[in-house]
Amino acid sequence: MRYATLVLTETDVQIAPVLDRFGRSESVAIESTRHMGPIEDGRYVVLVDLRGDLSAAERLLDAADEVLGYDVTGTDGSGVAYLRCRSVGLIGDLLSLLYAHDIVLDWPIAHREVDGRRGYRFTLIGTGAGIRRAVSELPAAVELELEEIGTYRPTAGEFAEVLTDGQAELLELAVREGYYEVPRETTHRELASELGLSAGTVSDRLQRIERRLVTAYVE
Repeated sequence: MRYATLVLTETDVQIAPVLDRFGRSESVAIESTRHMGPIEDGRYVVLVDLRGDLSAAERLLDAADEVLGYDVTGTDGSGVAYLRCRSVGLIGDLLSLLYAHDIVLDWPIAHREVDGRRGYRFTLIGTGAGIRRAVSELPAAVELELEEIGTYRPTAGEFAEVLTDGQAELLELAVREGYYEVPRETTHRELASELGLSAGTVSDRLQRIERRLVTAYVE
């Protein structure tokens, strides 16, 4: 499994008009795109993080013809917006290109300004060949900078997602009590006593946890 971290910068063509509207606003801005749904029937949904005046965000969205509906929530200075939009601009072509080559996006997408133009930093995950084909077929209307490429490894947060709540609790206890120190500072029996389990159960569960984490790392 491979990944590529890229910065895509708009030139003469908008990625999506609604993003352009926020980019030109002095009152509110999009900090990142948390998630974006697939294009279906010329429409898509998107969840974005906002910074600034949320009332200004609502006025901006009310005036956007391509926005079919929205919901904005948050406190003064920051919030989240859920948008339902018509597919206008390059957004549909870009998403279709990724799906065509079996590429997934590692959310969120960071929004940034690059030499006075709107830019987007994101990571693609897939096969090396699929990523190369997708990048080579990106529209000429955008500029692309490759920041990093390599073998994809889960982050610490993603490791946690492969464990159940009970497994995560046991692992945290084992680390806290020094089970993985050299030499070990606790035993299966001592951990079992704190959890009300047998030493054999703790030993078995730790082995299962370790196998899950190693498998997630290798894959």
